[in-house]
Amino acid sequence: MRFINPKTDYAFKRIFGSNQSKEILISFLNAILYQEKDVIQDLEILNPYSPGASFSLKDTYLDVKAKLDNNTTVLIEMQVLNKYAFDKRVMYNAAKSYANQLDSGERYILLNPVIALTIIDFIMFDNNREIINSFVFQEEKQKFVYNEEIKLVFLELRKFNKSLEELNTISDKWIYFIKNATELREKPTNFQSIPALNKALEIANLAGLNREELEEIQNRTIWLTDQEGITLYAQEKGREEGREEGREEGIIEGKIQGKIELIITLLQQKLGKISLKNSQKIEQLSSPKIDTIIASIFNINSWEDLENMLNRNQQED
Repeated sequence: MRFINPKTDYAFKRIFGSNQSKEILISFLNAILYQEKDVIQDLEILNPYSPGASFSLKDTYLDVKAKLDNNTTVLIEMQVLNKYAFDKRVMYNAAKSYANQLDSGERYILLNPVIALTIIDFIMFDNNREIINSFVFQEEKQKFVYNEEIKLVFLELRKFNKSLEELNTISDKWIYFIKNATELREKPTNFQSIPALNKALEIANLAGLNREELEEIQNRTIWLTDQEGITLYAQEKGREEGREEGREEGIIEGKIQGKIELIITLLQQKLGKISLKNSQKIEQLSSPKIDTIIASIFNINSWEDLENMLNRNQQED
């Protein structure tokens, strides 16, 4: 049993934002926003995911939007890359959603709270160890709250390092699922007491996806891996060399390394642990050959298929 990566926007919306995800989203939001108290009893998922929907290969700013039973709007976003001015974008989206509740001339009393929950796969607040940080308007010196009409909540996955055996709370298990779903090979026994989490695992099961959905997830994963490789490698090369040519070389090598990691991840999800020999052969491929392997990934159904393809590529070189 293997699972899709909830950290890709397409997979995240499929799991948390489809018509069958209400129970899942209620459990998740109660765990993360309300310290596992059953504050949310019902909600409406706005613009839900539907099978066959096509996502363009661009940065998706909003993955799931829901209206709670107390009329609070919750914006939930999965963000893998630390984009320039990302913090301003989060504030803009929350403020826009709050202001857009009113038409011209309507009374301010009609405004309802907005919560922007952003799940990030990088360190945003390196001055503390908290995994979840919440922000509201407050007085600068005395720190008393002005109001909580707009709340920003950040969940930093990189700060969460608990093993499967160390998960004690519902929030721990939800965070572990989002961060480590692709590493699971079966439903963890300590997840069984949470029906919503088991349902999320069923939706995330690769075996339940059709070819078009698998290809959509593959395209999103390739794009995100490319972007992450470009960002990280270019930054590192730029710091080391301080020259423009180093940055350009870093971008190219980062894209290649990102694609290699993607191939190995997809193969291991499909066939199991890859051998060192096959891993080394993939790492030695030229950029055009890497693209050929990615394009043919769904036609590789055994390690023998992969080895035959790698041998053909060596002979052609």
